[in-house]
Amino acid sequence: MFKDVLTRPAEEFGNDETLEHLWAAKAMEHSDIYFNVLCSVDTRLLRLTPHDDLIYTQFRQDFPDLDVRCINENEIKNSVNKARWRVFCEKFKNIVEDYSFGTLLRADTKGDYSEQNTILVPRVQFYAIEIARNREGLNNEVKKRFKCASKLNMEAQAQKIEIAS
Repeated sequence: MFKDVLTRPAEEFGNDETLEHLWAAKAMEHSDIYFNVLCSVDTRLLRLTPHDDLIYTQFRQDFPDLDVRCINENEIKNSVNKARWRVFCEKFKNIVEDYSFGTLLRADTKGDYSEQNTILVPRVQFYAIEIARNREGLNNEVKKRFKCASKLNMEAQAQKIEIAS
């Protein structure tokens, strides 16, 4: 039901708070899962889509000098860059599923998803920046800096087993 509601035309809803809450929940769930993946694998080998090579190649052609280590929201969303990003995103309209779906992006690779370090971007923009971060080795610090939920849960379960033994 959740996915069905989010894929229906926006005109059907107006300003429905329920839909906003559903979207926010889905975006937060996606960010939690992605962050846990970053904590668990060598991100240089991580593939986010079947189209990673195409997205990365096109991204670096269109934005060769963009430093993905720390994204300045005002810089990527100013009138000039917003237009450039719109052209980039539209290239993937028929290639990447839900290419324009709002997705949460960490601004700085040194931080986690927090209110101060999160930007809302279209999904294909998230993919472009995160694929670049992964391939360029910038996300490998995450597992060194943070204990993600999955690791904390595994450690807590291990402690319970030790105590029970």
